[in-house]
Amino acid sequence: MPENEMTWEIRLPLPFGATLPDNPTDAELLQSCKRGEVCAFERLYGLYAARMKSLAFHLLASRGDAEDAVQETFMKVYKAIGAFEENSALSTWIYRILVNSCYDIMRKRQRRAEKPILKEFPIDSKLPLKVALERALLKLNERHRLVFLMFEVEGLKHSEISGVLEVPEGTSRAWLFEAKRALKQMLTEPRHEV
Repeated sequence: MPENEMTWEIRLPLPFGATLPDNPTDAELLQSCKRGEVCAFERLYGLYAARMKSLAFHLLASRGDAEDAVQETFMKVYKAIGAFEENSALSTWIYRILVNSCYDIMRKRQRRAEKPILKEFPIDSKLPLKVALERALLKLNERHRLVFLMFEVEGLKHSEISGVLEVPEGTSRAWLFEAKRALKQMLTEPRHEV
């Protein structure tokens, strides 16, 4: 590089001695977050935000509300990370906060007497089966829908789901079974044209 050219690199300030390995373990990431290292929170967001937005969208049926729920979750994580006692996995704790944030948004909707929005895009842009599945999911019991989405869509294990929802693993399995049975019934019953 020629002498007269300068390069600029912007870095957020880190506490003295702060370093984060390229691929930190959950424990290293947690400790960095507890020390208030901005790069650790950025990494945490990078690891979880996409899956969290997907889950929140499936629960709330609104991209805007899903983004609000994820943003609220990360604000709560930022404020409470110092008090996290590590009784569960970091991801379990974060998802539990997300689910509670989604429930808060649902309660606000109920107070305003809003109905969940089924779709944000025109129906003709989706496959008929996808539309039918989305409608059927909205008809499921809330707990069954949540377990179905966490297991089938987000790929969480029953041990993780049970930690997030604070229920026994067997309950998670039973709710998934019930969800699949109800979805199968709704998707295979004859449709009556009106």
